[in-house]
Amino acid sequence: MTRSTDYLSGFGNQFATEARLGALPIGRNSPQKAAFGLYAEQLSGTAFTAPRAENLRSWFYRLRPSAGHGPFELARPHPTLRSGPFVETPPSPNRLRWDPLPVPETPTDFVEGLVTMAGNGDVSMGTGSAVHLYVANRSMGGVFYNADGEMLIVPQSGAVRFVTEFGRIEAEPGFIVVIPRGVKIRVELIDGPIRGYICENYGAALRLPELGPIGANGLANSRDFETPVAAYEDVDQPTVCVQKFEGALWSTVLDHSPFDVVAWHGNLAPYRYDLSRFCPVGAISFDHPDPSIYTVLTSPSEVAGTANMDFVIFPPRWLVAEDTFRPPWFHRNVMSEYMGLIYGSYDAKEGGFVPGGSSLHNRMQAHGPDRTAYGMAIAAELEPRRLAGSIAFMFESRWTYRPTLCAMASPQLQDDYDACWQGFEKGAPPR
Repeated sequence: MTRSTDYLSGFGNQFATEARLGALPIGRNSPQKAAFGLYAEQLSGTAFTAPRAENLRSWFYRLRPSAGHGPFELARPHPTLRSGPFVETPPSPNRLRWDPLPVPETPTDFVEGLVTMAGNGDVSMGTGSAVHLYVANRSMGGVFYNADGEMLIVPQSGAVRFVTEFGRIEAEPGFIVVIPRGVKIRVELIDGPIRGYICENYGAALRLPELGPIGANGLANSRDFETPVAAYEDVDQPTVCVQKFEGALWSTVLDHSPFDVVAWHGNLAPYRYDLSRFCPVGAISFDHPDPSIYTVLTSPSEVAGTANMDFVIFPPRWLVAEDTFRPPWFHRNVMSEYMGLIYGSYDAKEGGFVPGGSSLHNRMQAHGPDRTAYGMAIAAELEPRRLAGSIAFMFESRWTYRPTLCAMASPQLQDDYDACWQGFEKGAPPR
């Protein structure tokens, strides 16, 4: 892994970094003539007039302006990549679960290996999100950027390097990486094939949740989010550039590498986060708090406390509550839940839910522990227990996730998922 000293720390900070001393202007964003003949260029992640506390933008000082390219042409349709609005299939009330995607037998890069599983909202309206899986066995030769939404990437297998306009980010399973909307990337394999999950967020940019009565400390701390330092490529050779725009892929050919940013400053940048640094809180006497206490990042909606999309993890932690059913309980939820497993085993499922797999429980659909997990939980001696060796997560949304046609026709779709809740004995009512 890249050393932490190769990163700038802190979530949403105003960063300043230069790969060549003197490339950053002092006291002004767009001087009449930038140092070394560089070009000043702003990347805006919000409207210019967004409130100061929410305004996201960074200034690049680069070898060439991004505008220097020919027209984009519509690329051949991607066989498994989709965007909202999601209308391929009717929304399903059924509980769904999938096995992991296999590593492809033919050479496949990050973009070629994208598979859209479900989504909601509308790209054009800036609402909702999409869930994709990725699998790849070769590095990208060209570059890619997503004009539709920011990408929250959850590696599940294999270490990966993201070369970006801001610098380089390396991540392995147990990390997440967030690439803002519009940022160009090249995805490189480090030690073999890669596989993971992506939440493509069409709504408000991801941010840390409010802590409320928890106070100033706990959950994800801003200092643990790492943003890359400036690093640039001075390469003059044809480079294919693919962008995702309104759900379709468009391509053009640049005559140079677009990773030519010598310096940058601002508060809009890609970042990574080590999930082992998450500081969980929980019950220390009795009862079972809601899983919202495990929220790492949130994309808020116009309804207070009701997210366009949340990223929630179930990390290693101590279970100490008295007279309490400790695994996730049976419940029905107004929010829709797309769940994945990075490694280990999930304490509410004793079989069928494996690393790289995923499940979907849409709003108000009953779910919870399977019969085996329930039996073990009610019979367990309630001594302090460390739940370790596993990280599961949820992409949770106020909107219904509509599965894609590809997901519903996938050979990885399990046709016996409902069976895990069969066979519960009838409770004996008091006489």
